Amino acid sequence: MNSVIETIVNHRSIRSFEDKPLTREQIEVIVKSAQAASTSSYIQAYSIIGVTDPEKKKKLAELAGNQSYVEENGHFFVFCADLFRHQLIGQMEGKDVIPSIESTEKFMVALIDASLAAQNASLAAESLGLGICYIGGIRNNLKEVGNILNIPERVIPLFGLAVGYPKNTTDKKPRLPLAHVYHENEYNITNYDQQLTDYNNLISRYYKERTGGKRTDTWTAQMANMLEKKSRMYMKDYVEGQKLNKQ
Repeated sequence: MNSVIETIVNHRSIRSFEDKPLTREQIEVIVKSAQAASTSSYIQAYSIIGVTDPEKKKKLAELAGNQSYVEENGHFFVFCADLFRHQLIGQMEGKDVIPSIESTEKFMVALIDASLAAQNASLAAESLGLGICYIGGIRNNLKEVGNILNIPERVIPLFGLAVGYPKNTTDKKPRLPLAHVYHENEYNITNYDQQLTDYNNLISRYYKERTGGKRTDTWTAQMANMLEKKSRMYMKDYVEGQKLNKQ
């Protein structure tokens, strides 16, 4: 196993950071690493906003569900799906690009591009000895997030990425078994129920050991409880209001 793979498999979310900002060099390395990610047809349909203003970070932390580590970290990045610049490209080149920009396909491309870039950024940060935590909570109220970050149309803030020097390191959560995730030649549902049962037992033991017996819940129970609750149901209207995913 080489150092790159070790960095990947040793990932865990960090939610407690030292009060130490990232250097400009670290920030640029992380962003350049993000830009080195694959991008569909060279479209580069994303932007990254670094948030350093204390008041903005405080407000984003509140919108994200009062997650303190959104405010207290070495640097906070917001990854955005971005087709705004492509609208400008159409104007510059005298081409009607709007139907394409507003298509579900290009919306998916922007989401994928941003996600690939973010994972590159995360791996770069972790390779530097930093910790990271993705923040989906900024989608709790994207209109307000958009106001704080001055987001134009055809741009959607997807998630935040808190980066910094870890204060406390958590245990690594066990992932689903390989046989449940990796299929060859066709989607295989053989033994799916048993695989989930075995995974539940593993997760229950993990929580029991981590909490001294105070918590023993299973993964399927967590997921069912989470999915039973409707959340961020405004998203379709918001996305279409940003003139994306309209056709």
